Amino acid sequence: MNDDTFELELTAMAHGGSALGRHSGKTIFVPFTIPGEVITGRIVEDKGRVAFAEGITLLEASADRVFPACAHFGPGKCGRCQWQHIAYPAQLLLKQDVLADQLERIGGFSDVEIAPVIPSPRQWGYNHQITLQVQDGVPGFKRADGLGIHVIDECHIMHPALLELLQTLDLDFTALTQMTLRIGSDGVLMLIISTADDNAPELHTDLPLSINLLLSDNEPVNLIGDSHTRYTIAGRNFRVTAGSGFRANIAQLEALAAVVLEMLNLRGSESVLDLYAGVGFFSAFIAERTQLVTLIESYPPAVTDADENLVDYEHVDVIEGAVERVLPELDDSYHAAVLDPPDNGLSTDAIDLLGASNLPRLVYVSSDPATLARDGKRLDAQGFHLEFVQPLDLAPHTYHIDSVALFIR
Repeated sequence: MNDDTFELELTAMAHGGSALGRHSGKTIFVPFTIPGEVITGRIVEDKGRVAFAEGITLLEASADRVFPACAHFGPGKCGRCQWQHIAYPAQLLLKQDVLADQLERIGGFSDVEIAPVIPSPRQWGYNHQITLQVQDGVPGFKRADGLGIHVIDECHIMHPALLELLQTLDLDFTALTQMTLRIGSDGVLMLIISTADDNAPELHTDLPLSINLLLSDNEPVNLIGDSHTRYTIAGRNFRVTAGSGFRANIAQLEALAAVVLEMLNLRGSESVLDLYAGVGFFSAFIAERTQLVTLIESYPPAVTDADENLVDYEHVDVIEGAVERVLPELDDSYHAAVLDPPDNGLSTDAIDLLGASNLPRLVYVSSDPATLARDGKRLDAQGFHLEFVQPLDLAPHTYHIDSVALFIR
């Protein structure tokens, strides 16, 4: 063994996708490894008490190690997936463990009930929307080492029709910085582009797809075809304009809505707040079981989508504005609130307003366990007790963990 290499046993999985072990008093993080494995490694970045290493030799392999499906998976290659080397049932157990660890270490929640992760109905080809970075006119995913992009000719988590579209595109436009590919439940394709100067290129296409430009202020500009994509979830139709957010694993969204409804425990006479509501996805399911739904969303195109998606419900109020501004202006009394904040979680002002409200129940939809733990700790200080967490897998073969948490006053 060389002087700069060492033997390491991986003992746990960290949030971010790397397994970790201890060596010479340091916590060592190693990507593309699995707890229980033994490797030889080499430090690539030392930060004092923690360090990051690369695996050199796999000495003892986990029984959960499998051969990756994609040729682009691995060190120095595509960074879109982190866990293709782990059998899918083991991925689910690891996500539950990481969620529990984050809730305890950051939030102080050592006794909260965390249910088993609800698996994705589709393990491959599940993404109906995917974003690529563009450098010098060439699209790709960010590299696993963070150094530039990795150009792909296959992708197993992307909907097959989107991969086919990507392979067909010929965009000779150097100002292009980002592109998003979408496919609706009806099979209709969309390309959403961003440019360095917000100028739209001259486009000509014989392909059956819509093209939209997303400006630097997130305002969409329709160039060709439609400005929106349509999805059908559990028999309900949703319009999603370019720029509006909508979770990409369409097959898992019915289960997500069902978990939220179960935690709300509605009987038909309640009033419910839907905060950071986007295009009105949760409101569409809540509306059939309540007396009043008040939806709050700050992104104007998403508000327009929500108006159309909820047009059949006269007891749904759609309000455009930031949660922090709108909440103090509401006069109605509410029985519960659904919170679906962005990845960076709730602001301290929003948490203070929730604490000052008379809300007895919060259902928090999280896309990041660290921010859920941080916000959960702050909500606990406002009198909301974390009762139960239900994780769902919306991103197989990645470290990303989605969950729904129930807080009771």
